Amino acid sequence: MPARNGQQYIDGLKERPPSLYLRGEKVKDPTTHPGLSGGVKTLARLYDLQHDPAVGSEMTYTSPTSGDKVGLSFITPRTSEDMDARHNMMRHWARVSCGMMGRTPDFLNVSLMAMAEAGDYFGEDRPEFKQNIRNYYEKVREEDLVLTHTLVNLQRSRVPTETILHDNTDIALSVVKETDAGIVVHGARLLATLPIADEIAVYPARSHRLPTGAPGRTSFAFAISCDAPGLRFLCRESMDLGRSHFDHPLGSRFEEMDALAFFDNVFVPWERVFLLGDPDRCNNMSRRTHQYLHSGHQVVIKNVVKLEFVLGLANLMQHTLGSGQQPQMMQMTAEIIESLETTKALLRSAEADAALDEWGVLCPAEMPLTVARHLFIRMYPRMGEILQLMGSSSLMALPTEADLKGPLADELASYLDTDTATAEDRVRLFRLAWDTCCSAFGSRQILYERFFQGDVYRNVVLLNSLYDKEPATAFVREFLEGG
Repeated sequence: MPARNGQQYIDGLKERPPSLYLRGEKVKDPTTHPGLSGGVKTLARLYDLQHDPAVGSEMTYTSPTSGDKVGLSFITPRTSEDMDARHNMMRHWARVSCGMMGRTPDFLNVSLMAMAEAGDYFGEDRPEFKQNIRNYYEKVREEDLVLTHTLVNLQRSRVPTETILHDNTDIALSVVKETDAGIVVHGARLLATLPIADEIAVYPARSHRLPTGAPGRTSFAFAISCDAPGLRFLCRESMDLGRSHFDHPLGSRFEEMDALAFFDNVFVPWERVFLLGDPDRCNNMSRRTHQYLHSGHQVVIKNVVKLEFVLGLANLMQHTLGSGQQPQMMQMTAEIIESLETTKALLRSAEADAALDEWGVLCPAEMPLTVARHLFIRMYPRMGEILQLMGSSSLMALPTEADLKGPLADELASYLDTDTATAEDRVRLFRLAWDTCCSAFGSRQILYERFFQGDVYRNVVLLNSLYDKEPATAFVREFLEGG
């Protein structure tokens, strides 16, 4: 079938809703639930963009199997033109959410593409796994399904090593039975962001490795439908508080939700199993398939859009308050610009130095993406701090939409206008700033960006281990030996 539109996504979620639990109750319909419907509507907007006459041609490409138009995030990049087209498509989607939704479907679409193209790696485990991963990629592409994923086992304690975290396996999600038809898994995983999805992929994270000698029953990669019997999602408290777009302009639209995934003897048919029983192969899957380079490409594109949004917001705040020429404001604005342009330059470098991998896929260069993602762990919390400093008391005694129509409406109109904005315009803007850096939604964004890229200290060790320092070292040795 061709690329879906928004209503088709919503209809699919209504027909086969995942078992979501929120605030102690089972969600009957995620498409209408007040804590989830805002995110559902935004995802629908993404799919509608595939059919928008203005940009639709930039959002799809021709399927190599069906001949239908399918989502461009599924494309296998072979040339720089392919990568540029994918970049443009992902940027369109990121701008819909101002970069505030980190798990839009393109994140896993590009990952699944890389895994499918590296089918031989899965086939080295069992020959049938090669066809399984390729068939699954084609299914998701042709049906335009939304995927979530979960990578990390719940832990009673963390056991750090020099560069990684080893997952303890005493309470890990495990295979409890193998049958002629498939496997049965039992246990729990986190963190399933975007559980308002059609399917869930389960595979190991790069940052949390199964320890050497881990039991084979905890080593696997598979995917199943989110409505599979026995699969339940426990959602955290929603950041969509049911308020208007005026009061909560981000939270009311872009709640993608995070959840724990509980697998209660869930059956996975063999055709949905991609790896099984080999801890080392599971641990090395991401690096060998280069899946993380393609998902990293999507992440850094999203980060650029998010920084552009922060810059525009900061500039409007200063314009409204007339504070743009103050030295401290100019200094903080310069810091935002530096963060934005550094991220853009690293993204451009990754694309310019892209190279074909052993599977024939054009991959962005690893080091620029690694540095860009590492820097963003510090950049984005600082962006929130800058917006707080710029907004100052304007972010504190902040009226709501109801206040602007309430008994004190005349007073608000008289005292809150500025030389460049009416009281309503000022309040609307600073409600947006507040929802970016002060509200529960804004705080979740900062927490997400702190840890989504991986633990900062682990990334420091990883960067040191990956970066080839020998050319620079040899340069200095040559200088010393040259007298």
